[in-house]
This record gives sequence, C-alpha cells and structure tokens, in this order.
Amino acid sequence: MNKGRLEAFSDGVIAVIITIMVLDLKAPHGEDFAALRPLIPTLLMYVLSFVYVGIYWNNHHHMFHAANKVTGGVLWANLHLLFWLSLIPFTTGWMGENHFTAAPAALYGFVLLMASIAYWILQHSIIAAEGPECALNEAIGRDWKGKASPTLYLLAILCAWWQPVVSETIYALVALMWLIPDRRIERVVAKE
Repeated sequence: MNKGRLEAFSDGVIAVIITIMVLDLKAPHGEDFAALRPLIPTLLMYVLSFVYVGIYWNNHHHMFHAANKVTGGVLWANLHLLFWLSLIPFTTGWMGENHFTAAPAALYGFVLLMASIAYWILQHSIIAAEGPECALNEAIGRDWKGKASPTLYLLAILCAWWQPVVSETIYALVALMWLIPDRRIERVVAKE
C-alpha cells in the first residue's frame, strides 16, 4: 500500500478531531469579557488538547516521512493510534465542563497514556516492517521523551485522585516537552 493514502486518511481523521473540539466550544451569553470567565477551564482544555493533537500530527508526519513500507500491521497500528486520539475531544469536554475534577482528569490522562502507547506500537510496527537498519529506528535512538511520557502520564493519573490540578500541570509539562523541536528524524532522512 502507498503510504500517502495512510497519511491522507490520518490527516483527515486528525482534522475531524480538531473540528469536533472547536465545535464543542460554546459562545458565552453576554457581551463583555466577563462573560468568558466561566469558560476559562474549557478554553484551557481546548488549548492543551489542540497542542497535543498538533504534536501527534507533527510527529506522525515526520515518522511517515522516514517510513518506506506500509503493511497490514502498520495500518492496524495506525488505526489504534487514531482511535485513542479520537477520544481526546470527549475527555477534553468532560474536563472543561467539570473544572478539573478527579475522574475527568484521570480519564484524560488515561487517553493520553494509551495514545502514547499506541504511537510506540506504530513506531515499532514500521520498524518491524522495514527492518532494524531502517531510518526510523536510527532516528528514534534511545527516545527519552517517548519513554518519559507514559511514566509521567501514569504519575498524573495517580495525582488526579489526590490533586487534579497537579495532574493538569503534568499534562501541560509533557506537552511543553514535546513542543521543543525534535530534529532526529529530519537529520536521518537528510543523510539518506
């Protein structure tokens, strides 16, 4: 299968995810900025989730730039990732609606944890299809961010039951960690 078709499908799903999140934002009833105050938790969750979806989209793009083969296993691993990403609008809405309470904060973290695991599975499905000498395997190297993220998500899920704002802070810190440009794949692909 042509990887372009998989990328186009994934781009479409991610665009729909972002669209659903923005359509979930409701305009305030009021004509001044004070009317926005009750919506601040929802807006903050939208921004955080938009950043997360953007991070996944960017990394997905880079990963498939380094890939050459798409197998059935890669297709299913990609769908697995898209499934978990598709739950982000739901958990975003629940968190924003309930002002960062324990259960929504924990579920949000669980979805992020599962998306990170699904991304790891997708990476390794591509590497399995292409062999250990492939550009992607060389590029990811030790992948400290990929290993730290699930650990931090687990910590945040536990913190959600004790202090949900701490879990939210951890989610934001992980997003910031991934916003720092990672040029590993670009360097490896440029060498080839």
